[in-house]
Amino acid sequence: MNGNNSLNHRYRKGFYSLFKTLQQNRDTFKVLSMAMISKVGGASGPLYGSAFMNMMKATKDVDVINSQEQLGKIIEEGTNGIQARGKAEAEDKTMLVWLPVTEALKNNQLTADVIENAKEHTKNLVAKKGRASYLGERAIGHIDPGAASSAILFQTLLDVIHG
Repeated sequence: MNGNNSLNHRYRKGFYSLFKTLQQNRDTFKVLSMAMISKVGGASGPLYGSAFMNMMKATKDVDVINSQEQLGKIIEEGTNGIQARGKAEAEDKTMLVWLPVTEALKNNQLTADVIENAKEHTKNLVAKKGRASYLGERAIGHIDPGAASSAILFQTLLDVIHG
């Protein structure tokens, strides 16, 4: 996704629609999680699916999300789903840019810079999980694709938060 503005635009457009729909219908998390798990495939489909399924469970008794802190707690459950499914930890060169984003949200400090820095941080890591792990040190210098797609997701979320 590096440098592919058309793909980035399409992702942002889709994620924007998702977040607007979520504001109106919590069941969207369930539908999305099942679609990601069953249709997307690869490594990221089940990981995103697990994240959205956990987020659906976290919003079971929520009528309105009133703050970034509350949203951070919901996304933290999504992060837990990714970690449980993928057995990944921080510094594993994975889509776990969710970790710093979650912390920033919980502290009402999410910015585009936080998202970009989390994504860029994966560039200098050795891949320990997923397909990139087969490349070992050859993956150094490249942003993790899951981190790149997650960054688009969170940048779009930030756009929705700020209207």
